[in-house]
Amino acid sequence: MGSKWQMEKHNDPYYKKAKKEDYRSRASYKLKQLDKKYKLIKEGNTVVDLGAAPGGWSQVALEKVGEEGIVVGVDLNRFKKFHEENYYGIRGDFTTPEVQEKIMELIGGKAKVVMSDASPSLCGIKNIDQLRSIDLTYAVIGIAENILEEKGNLVMKVFQGPEYKEMLDSLKGKFRHVRTTKPASSRKKSSEMYVVGLEYMPNKKKRKRK
Repeated sequence: MGSKWQMEKHNDPYYKKAKKEDYRSRASYKLKQLDKKYKLIKEGNTVVDLGAAPGGWSQVALEKVGEEGIVVGVDLNRFKKFHEENYYGIRGDFTTPEVQEKIMELIGGKAKVVMSDASPSLCGIKNIDQLRSIDLTYAVIGIAENILEEKGNLVMKVFQGPEYKEMLDSLKGKFRHVRTTKPASSRKKSSEMYVVGLEYMPNKKKRKRK
């Protein structure tokens, strides 16, 4: 199984492309494709990357925001830091209040973009994995509600499950536009999807999760 996975990985066109173009992860191309389609990140933006390791999305965000922007990457796992002075790395659990407070201190309170390519720790039991996935999704949404500025953008990975539709309906009450998509660089056999929320509306009445 391990050798088969390694073979598939090394034959993957986006893995090869990442190596050639010096990106840390093939996942960089997911964000590049999502950004090209939805214009998520602009020069000078403040961007928070939740579940940043190994840094593929943060790397793309740094390119987009330029020297005037800020990128904050958060992950439980240690990963190689970027040398750019406008990048800040936090090692910790972004679902905890302590880490969220640290994020807010670094960005001065508000961000233009919140993004997450994070996956929960999976155990192989479908029902439990789906619950872990939706809990992580709501954690990302909760952080976005706290730190996104008005008309800010959200992009995150999700896995379809029983609460998927309810989660989308909830987002539609928070963002002017909500889209679901699967970029070309996402593996076809993966059940991952990406949800994009454009133009956050903080003053709109929030719908409670059941």
